[in-house]
Amino acid sequence: MGRIIAIANQKGGVGKTTTAINLSSCLAESGKKVLTIDTDPQGNTTSGLGLEKDELENTIYELMLDECTIKECIEQTEFENLDIIPSNVNLAGAEIELLGINDKEYILRNAVDYIKEDYDFIVIDCPPSLNMLTVNAMTTANTVLVPIQCEYYALEGLSQLIHTINLVKERLNSKLVMEGIVFTMYDARTNLSLQVVENVKNNLNTTIYKTIIPRSVRLAEAPSHGLPINKYDSRSTGAESYRLLAKEVMNRKDI
Repeated sequence: MGRIIAIANQKGGVGKTTTAINLSSCLAESGKKVLTIDTDPQGNTTSGLGLEKDELENTIYELMLDECTIKECIEQTEFENLDIIPSNVNLAGAEIELLGINDKEYILRNAVDYIKEDYDFIVIDCPPSLNMLTVNAMTTANTVLVPIQCEYYALEGLSQLIHTINLVKERLNSKLVMEGIVFTMYDARTNLSLQVVENVKNNLNTTIYKTIIPRSVRLAEAPSHGLPINKYDSRSTGAESYRLLAKEVMNRKDI
């Protein structure tokens, strides 16, 4: 069975979606069969992988409300080895619609159980909040990967996220472990980026990936073209960084 990785951080703008898109694409490029699940109502992972998010018949919203099967909402992307369960703005109302449903924390996990043997990796992009969609992602996942932006307030909210991960582990998914932390938007020209990396290393007892994702114009441009960075500019520093991260993820033997 493959590994299911939730990419989570309740802070917005830390590189969750960028990491979900590009880690998925670089894993697929390495020959792994990958499913990306977009659980963010903004649907940026969906459009970043080349799909028209507002023209889809079945998305994760229909799946969560039991209006379609998981196989009916899996879409093939134009990239080899990479499928997606898409999302769009409809998902924003799902939390209210799920009120009163039994075991609503496990809806996604129960659906993914049917197809998880078909993939080497399943990567789940979480919304920037600790809501029922994020809880569903964490009950489904084996591990949680946390992108952290190299900025002054990087550690703010991180203890809350780790507390949530531990609560989910304690009450809903005993097998959940911390995949680790990946630093994003690193600017080698500033002392601040270096200080943030050192601060996190000194304060957190968790795996920190060696690969650090740089600030990059090409990385920022790629989603507007519906392309992951390794397809948009294969030789850019962003593409090389995400390939290195994918290699690190694949080489983890302790999970």
